[in-house]
Amino acid sequence: MAKTGLFFGSFNPIHTGHLIIASYMANFTDLDEVWLVVSPQNPLKNKKGLGNMYDRLEMARLAIEPAEQLKVSDIEFSMPQPSYTIDTLAYLQEKHPAKEFVLIMGADNLASLKKWKNYEVLLKNYPIYVYPRPGSDVTEWINHPSITLTETPQMEISSTFIRQALKDNKNIQFLVPENVIAFMDSKNMYR
Repeated sequence: MAKTGLFFGSFNPIHTGHLIIASYMANFTDLDEVWLVVSPQNPLKNKKGLGNMYDRLEMARLAIEPAEQLKVSDIEFSMPQPSYTIDTLAYLQEKHPAKEFVLIMGADNLASLKKWKNYEVLLKNYPIYVYPRPGSDVTEWINHPSITLTETPQMEISSTFIRQALKDNKNIQFLVPENVIAFMDSKNMYR
């Protein structure tokens, strides 16, 4: 049974930090592959300032082009919005019964997991691989049987930082893949 990690995000825009997490999970854990699930709208985030979902999807595809173990999924584009992780997982499990799905999340999300829809069902039915995030306290989850805390390298970079840098006409080379920068420039995104 293929073990597939699901890395959900707005990817607004995708950046090197996202790619390091996805690559680490695909290459340094027992996962066979990682899918970057582009979320049209996160129920816990403000929709204002969110780039077009098809542009975000294309940027994610461009970013992972050279990586065989990484895929991009638009599964939530055809689901009711905002999308809830538990609903997406149920839908994916139905569509791909031969796959074992593992949820990938940051320690910051784990710290707020109890705010998620049906979080108890998530914990009961799915393993969760957690990457560290600065300042996130996950001590209450350390011994939970569904939770695996990973040694994923930390990179303090965010999509918010990238969007602000673009507004300020700063050079984002090496923070975002070149082909993604070219795509954003062609559409004058986040400026």
